[in-house]
Formats: sequence, structure tokens, C-alpha cells
Amino acid sequence: MRIVVGLGNPGRKYTGTRHNVGFEVMHKLCHDHGIQMKSNRRFRAEVGEGNIGGVPILLLAPTTYMNLSGDAVMAALRFYKLPPSDIIVVYDDVSLPVGDIRVRERGSAGGQKGMADIIQKLGTDEFPRVRIGVGSKPPSWTLADYVLSRFLREEWDGFVQGVTLAGDAVACILKEGTPTAMNRFNKKQKRETDKPSDSKTE
Repeated sequence: MRIVVGLGNPGRKYTGTRHNVGFEVMHKLCHDHGIQMKSNRRFRAEVGEGNIGGVPILLLAPTTYMNLSGDAVMAALRFYKLPPSDIIVVYDDVSLPVGDIRVRERGSAGGQKGMADIIQKLGTDEFPRVRIGVGSKPPSWTLADYVLSRFLREEWDGFVQGVTLAGDAVACILKEGTPTAMNRFNKKQKRETDKPSDSKTE
């Protein structure tokens, strides 16, 4: 079994905010793979059991609020007696443009507090993750206010693209492995500045 964790904050007031794109990916995976989520007090999360590409999975959306996301993840890992490497965490990233995603095998939290709590409580950052771009905050905003804001009308297509790509990336990790997903989904989004230059030096 693998556990797919989508990060967000519970409650209607947070629905549709940038910080909740991890929850949106859980909803997409439920829709795509016929999975139903329900409340689980043991894990302090909404959970759904299913199968993606022949792999038994548990979708997990912590209801602990973002800063305590590690509690739900630890409870699920202990119950199923799984190592941290068997989780995939999906979460928002302000360092990526809206609609972009990045798949990684390991790494720091990059300032995302839910991810930081998971890493601290697991004692390792050696597990795959899918980061979804929500855009960088305007200079006049605090980071807290920005991630709890909703996407603008002109960002909506990018938001849908990011959630769709992230769901597809999770399925790819499960079926073909993280390195394949990194190659497939990260490569597509290389910036123009990553391309070789045709200019000549004098």
C-alpha cells in the first residue's frame, strides 16, 4: 500500500484557497479512480481507500490544520506499518507559477509549514512529493494572507491545469516510479532560459 497525502486546511472558509490545492488533488483522484473519502478519527483526516494502476492506496487529507499535518501522516504510517518512503505528499508552492508542478524524490520543506511538520515528525525528508505552483505573493501581501487567498479569475485555468497535472503525476509515481514521473512532468515545464543559447560570444 502507498499513502497519498494532500495538504490543506479543513473547513468551508478555506475551500478554494491557494493553500488547499493538495486537497483539490485528492478530490481529483477520487473522481478519476472511483474513491470515496470519509472522516477517520484515528488518523485525524479524511481518508479514502482504492486502487490506482494496480497499486492499493490510501488517500489522506489531514483535518489537523496545516501546521500539524505530520500527526495524521504518522498515525497512518504506524497503523499500516509502512516506512516514510511509501508516502507521496502533494502541496502548494509559492516559488512556482500557477499551473506548474514539480516532482521530487526528497528535499526540504521550502518554507511550507505542513511539509515542515511532516518532515520533523517523520525524522526524514526521504519521500516523494508533488509541488503545485500557486504563484508568488505580491510585495504588499504577507505570505500567510496570500496562501489563504483564492485564485483570481485570470488564474483559474492555471489552477485547474496544476491540479490536473499533479493528479496525473501521482498516478505516474504509483505506476511507474518517481524518476519516470520527474522526467515526464518536470521536463515539460522547463523555462525558455533553460534552453541552450544560440548567441555567440565575441
